[in-house]
Amino acid sequence: MSVLVIAAVLIAWLFAGYAIYGRFIEKKIMGVDNSRPTPAQTLKDDIDYTPAKKPLLFGHHFSSIAGAGPILGPLLGVLYFGWLGALLWVALGSVFLGAVHDFTSLMTSVRNEGRSLADISEKTLGKRTKVIFSLFLWFTLALVIAVFAVVASKTLVSRPQIVLPTFGLIFVAMLFGWLVYRKGLNVMAGTAAALIVLVALIYLGTLFPVEFSGSVLGMTPQTFWFFILLIYSLFASALPVWFLLQPRDYISTWILFVGLGLGYLGLAVSSPVIRAPAFVAFNSKGGPMWPMLFVIIACGAISGFHSIVAGGTTAKQLPNEGSGRLIGYGAMVTEAALAGLVIFIAAGVLVWDPSGVENPIGFQYLMTSTGDPINAFATGYGKILSVLPGISLVLGAFFGMVMLNAFVLTTLDTGTRLGRLIFSELLGKKIPLFKDRWAASAVIIILAALLGATEGYKAIWPLFGASNQLVAALALIVVSSYLVGIKKPKIYTIVPAYFMLITTLAALVYQGVNFFKSGAYLLGGICIVLIILALFIVYEAREILFNIRNKSKL
Repeated sequence: MSVLVIAAVLIAWLFAGYAIYGRFIEKKIMGVDNSRPTPAQTLKDDIDYTPAKKPLLFGHHFSSIAGAGPILGPLLGVLYFGWLGALLWVALGSVFLGAVHDFTSLMTSVRNEGRSLADISEKTLGKRTKVIFSLFLWFTLALVIAVFAVVASKTLVSRPQIVLPTFGLIFVAMLFGWLVYRKGLNVMAGTAAALIVLVALIYLGTLFPVEFSGSVLGMTPQTFWFFILLIYSLFASALPVWFLLQPRDYISTWILFVGLGLGYLGLAVSSPVIRAPAFVAFNSKGGPMWPMLFVIIACGAISGFHSIVAGGTTAKQLPNEGSGRLIGYGAMVTEAALAGLVIFIAAGVLVWDPSGVENPIGFQYLMTSTGDPINAFATGYGKILSVLPGISLVLGAFFGMVMLNAFVLTTLDTGTRLGRLIFSELLGKKIPLFKDRWAASAVIIILAALLGATEGYKAIWPLFGASNQLVAALALIVVSSYLVGIKKPKIYTIVPAYFMLITTLAALVYQGVNFFKSGAYLLGGICIVLIILALFIVYEAREILFNIRNKSKL
């Protein structure tokens, strides 16, 4: 079967989902009205609240939600369960669950002064829910920051050629933001200039790789880069959003768009055939297909982290309600196109060898023998780009690593800002110090530094997938309560909420039993805590979930 035909069907499906179902949600469910002012206009402070130019905000939002998840999850999904189930979940999940989740989360926050969904939940689900939900989100973000800083620091050590473009882009972004927002520079002219400089930085990086042969300031090179990235994240969190975070994410998005376009162009030129089995097994090393496939593949289908971004930074910058569908719904289906590309690389580009022998471009070998899915993606991506004129396998793999690093860093800096905003919402009124953006940012950076430097994140990271999907279910419950309050149909958000809640609880039970059997009592205990958290939210939201009463304070 031709990969190209399946890829064309996927892209057509995603476009149709955006144009038809996305517009239905926009008009009939959220009642988008361009004449209604957004928090970016009414609460403008030029720090967090500021009307953004639509292309820049799309770039910020897309690059923030598209971390390593839409690459790693689909690879594991194909390995454990086969390409068909993975692709169907990405296609159907993104249109009917993920994009609806992202878009409605964004608009719910916009209608509530740009506050996080955890903060909004206080009105309908009570203060206890707000506190528990906020703390859960905050600790989740600290874990994400720690893990992504570790991943990025390892990449800087293993690929010293990307150090110069990685940090050079920071200064390019600050200049871009200042010129566009303060000097009135045309966005497209500024974009063209920034991309030219970025290409030059990538080229210079290949000529002058920044590599350390020994310790740096008494630290290993990886530890040094880890702390440098955390310091960058502190500044990206506290400085005005238009000055560093948003323009850096926007420029990075062009790397992602070019990478996505070249990937699909490589598919069109090479037109590979599917080599992987459509179905591997219902029970595999990854667990049972349900619920584990729906937890392993999050980004690209539905991810709770997206609602944190939507209700954290994006809602505070939305210039008008009419831009919401493009940014909320559109960015999600774009991420689904990326996840689809990864599935096509795994199923049709890399060698599929059921015996798993040591083939350097064999999918099973790269995923299991080397234990490095990032290398698997880079190898497959390099192979598919090598069919294009002037691009070698090595160059293609290098660009794949640059693209992945851009994903990781944009999630890292946005995650820090989101943690700061949630912390200030939760404690800022009682402890004025935590209203200060530098102090609130420093708190989550310190926790992330402890988790990363001590490798404490390794003890709890295996549960990130389930906790992330639990956030998605909780976000959809909060959105549903808002829709009840404005007398709009809740079925389009409550049904996805039911599915994600039941799936996540099943995954936690499955994982918890296995953790206790293997003696991993900490992880088993965390499973129990997450199950209790989910059941508590279900109890608090019983009116919305089970139609006991139809009331809302919103």
